[in-house]
Amino acid sequence: MIEAQAHSNIALIKYWGKRDQTLHLPTNSSLSLTLDALYTRTQVEWRSDLSADHILLNGEVAAERQAVKVRHFLDLVREHYGIQRFAWINSTNNFPTGAGLASSASGFAALALGATAAAGLQLPPEELSRLARRGSGSASRSIYGGFAQWNKGSQADGRDSYAVPVTEGRDFPLRLVVVVLESRPKALSSSDGMRHTVNTSPLYSGWLNSVDADLRQIKRALAEHDFVSLGQIAEHNALKMHATALASQPAVMYWQPETLAVLQAIWRIRAEGLPCYATIDAGPNVKVLVQPIHTEALAAELRALPGVQDVIVCAPGPAAHVVQP
Repeated sequence: MIEAQAHSNIALIKYWGKRDQTLHLPTNSSLSLTLDALYTRTQVEWRSDLSADHILLNGEVAAERQAVKVRHFLDLVREHYGIQRFAWINSTNNFPTGAGLASSASGFAALALGATAAAGLQLPPEELSRLARRGSGSASRSIYGGFAQWNKGSQADGRDSYAVPVTEGRDFPLRLVVVVLESRPKALSSSDGMRHTVNTSPLYSGWLNSVDADLRQIKRALAEHDFVSLGQIAEHNALKMHATALASQPAVMYWQPETLAVLQAIWRIRAEGLPCYATIDAGPNVKVLVQPIHTEALAAELRALPGVQDVIVCAPGPAAHVVQP
């Protein structure tokens, strides 16, 4: 049995839209920060006594909707690497599952590493990233620690669509404060939301035309340790993504009233002199970029806001790894 651990990542330049639904190939490249405080631990054992995959999630038998995705992913692993056995899987998240905090990213990154390591394989990071992508696109980035860039690629088979580490900003002192407003799974999955946006939003072409410039600019900000530019670009990119989704027909809206209240509080706190910038993924929860010196003060203000269930302070996290017994 192998136990693997992978950490959630939050995109500062968002991935929103697929050019291939089956292979999880994105319409744009993206850039993320892996978080130390949010992670998945997954135990994997390929067993000869099983007649089907046995999948536990957070201490319970996985719901069918979740199990189908895991079984499909395990089928890919079996087919690609010639494995003849079924798997016993026990996966646990230390943070809310399916609530817009990238649990699928950490989950499939941990599963990709655990399933291959349990088969005696040691895949190079790029191959592991390609494999994790087949479970969840953003899982390609959780293979790496710190900042990672998932390149969209152009090949039809997806061979050139994988994540790589971003060296710019590797020693940039940053914190990302996660504001938990809702811990229950969201009603509309990210995959369904982005597919509907691509198909119906008149703003989608504008989103695509702007992302490459955002990516170049944010990497420059990382290289120069320019926190203000970094935050401005990340916040603007997130708001553009949500605006594009909101313009869908019917609208895709992941925010709750508390989401907007937290966002307005961040703008107020920033206007009062504490530099901080928001990013929001496909869900109601808000993440806030801040420098370490201001983290405690910001977290205290955010905890006092109505509707806030939890505030989790995160530093840059490690790469996916096997947990040693």
